[in-house]
Amino acid sequence: MKQLALDSKAIDILRDLPDMIPVFREFYESWNIRVFNRKHHECRNYLSPNRREFYKILLITKGSGVFTMGLNTYYIEEPTILFIHPNDIISWKNLTEESGGHYVLFKSSFINTHPQLKATIEKFGLFSNKDKKVLRLSENDTTILNQLFEIMEKEDISASDYREESLQAYLQLLMVESLKIGQYPKPDVVSEDFAHIYHFFDLLERETSNINYSNPIRLKTAKEFAADLAIHPNYLNAVLKKHTGQNVSTHIRNRLLEETKALLLQTDWTMQDIGFSIGFAEQPNFNSFFKKNTGFTPSEFRKAYHA
Repeated sequence: MKQLALDSKAIDILRDLPDMIPVFREFYESWNIRVFNRKHHECRNYLSPNRREFYKILLITKGSGVFTMGLNTYYIEEPTILFIHPNDIISWKNLTEESGGHYVLFKSSFINTHPQLKATIEKFGLFSNKDKKVLRLSENDTTILNQLFEIMEKEDISASDYREESLQAYLQLLMVESLKIGQYPKPDVVSEDFAHIYHFFDLLERETSNINYSNPIRLKTAKEFAADLAIHPNYLNAVLKKHTGQNVSTHIRNRLLEETKALLLQTDWTMQDIGFSIGFAEQPNFNSFFKKNTGFTPSEFRKAYHA
């Protein structure tokens, strides 16, 4: 694990990369835990700015890239394992085309139904302690963890009645083996641009994650967000446009749409309550906003999903 500031080759490669990182957001799926092989699932350049439904453990055995988590950046060219909390703001930039390793995604509901797994996660702090989230691996460490992932991959596609019980046990073993390694690289300093991006998405997440009809969204416009961040709206727009391809208003709109969908699918709130929560005092304006951006009225979207 090399630091970018000391690696001229990495800096040259990064200069040649396009500035824009696609924004990647997750949607609602019915699985509780899934295991993937990176050889068969393309590793995209992406930025994931908002909370996800799942925890992620990512084992990188081949390929290199730049991984950013919060305000920490890591240049990864050696085998590494990453523990990513659902609330972490993360990004990834490929430096090579090849990729190897595995990753597993599992939801909070999966953790809650397996008390031993929940206790292990809380005890070891791999997802909550920022100093433990990234571990550099030796060749022997990589072999051990890769073998565990291969077993989990086979178990994931099995039809066993005990599939989830087996996978949660392997997750615990994976965390124990990772802790035994204990090689934690120092992060690089994040760029000024990405610091602004992080603070914007962090504020956007805080504004939208707990909204309800008694606590509607407080900030709704680019100007309001920029003022809260103490920067000029034009500058915030330029930074986001450069690195994500979307301006402030588009990110706000997309995040409000996601929160609206979650409220429509996961609550029994009235349309008026949901509209008011995301900043629409008038029901017709809420209906127009949602249909313009999804093609459905809020009622149609709720009925279609539960049909």
